Amino acid sequence: MKLIVDSHLDLAWNALILNRDLSRPIADLNASEALSTDGPFRGHATTVLPEMRSGNVGLCLGTLVAGASSTGGAARFTFSAVEIANSIARGQLNYYERLAARGEVRLIKSRQQLDTHAAEWKQVTDSNRVTTPVGIIVAFEGCDSVTTPQEAELWYERGVRCASLVHYGRGRYAGGTGTEEPLDPKGRELLMEFERLGIILDVTHLSDAAFAQVVEAYHGPVFASHQNCRAIVARQRQFTDQQLKTVIDRGGVIGSACDNWMLSPVWPASGSGEPRPARESVPLSAVADHIDHVCQLAGNVRHAAIGSDLDGGFGTEQSPWGLNSIADLQKLDSILAARGYSSEDVSQIFSGNWLRFFRQHLP
Repeated sequence: MKLIVDSHLDLAWNALILNRDLSRPIADLNASEALSTDGPFRGHATTVLPEMRSGNVGLCLGTLVAGASSTGGAARFTFSAVEIANSIARGQLNYYERLAARGEVRLIKSRQQLDTHAAEWKQVTDSNRVTTPVGIIVAFEGCDSVTTPQEAELWYERGVRCASLVHYGRGRYAGGTGTEEPLDPKGRELLMEFERLGIILDVTHLSDAAFAQVVEAYHGPVFASHQNCRAIVARQRQFTDQQLKTVIDRGGVIGSACDNWMLSPVWPASGSGEPRPARESVPLSAVADHIDHVCQLAGNVRHAAIGSDLDGGFGTEQSPWGLNSIADLQKLDSILAARGYSSEDVSQIFSGNWLRFFRQHLP
């Protein structure tokens, strides 16, 4: 199996908000939720630490996500006051630190730690796979929980290395998905702090207006952790070819997500209320469509990667057909190979591009 780096997993959100013990086997977790009725995702989880190890997903960006927007924020991710969101984000970071303290995960904060961790995972065998820690680079998905721009330094000191400004709706620092709100003046201050500290900017979820302003205002490295292509799915959540080219031209990498409404126009937009087709209507090969589109835009494979967003508020009921756990991301190997991608190309898409990018930009 090839090593996979996944640039977007809401692990701590699943633990703290959905009360999921991510050290449990996936079958046990889903069985425990069989009688839960608070969402269609219950009993359909795809991502726990044992399943990540099984699928050779040795490193990920683990998010801190807690919005404080009153306009258009995704309900399960949004709280009624900044102080609440800040406390939730601190709790999520504490969860990662507790997992690290017992050896389940390894928090990656530097280039040297990344190199050591990647080298270990490239030598993993079946005999030690179940005990090898999963690497986590801590990343904000939206910065509503950062009370002031000056507070960014405190988060950096605790290990946060990446951040996006906004999630869904109108955030405290910029306009996000579902809006055309611009970059807020406070957002410009926060970007200056990111540059000073060396926090790497994730441009995912920015509105079109905010995207243009952010890439002009921020001069450090940029990437898109879980972002698909508007040329394939013509919805605002996706990036236009020009936006994708902007990330590519800045040396960034784009992680393709595994949420059906982002993958195919046959799946209704999230929150539309339209009936959903059968899962078979969105096969796993749809992920390869978006990866291939990025490669064609770039003219090479150096900017395409995986940012699955699995269990980001949905489960197998909204994941592509053929993907029943995060371990099934390995199936993309043969799908891409059938399209003419070499084994080395696939290795770059699976892990090499993210390892190169973060090796270049971590302290």
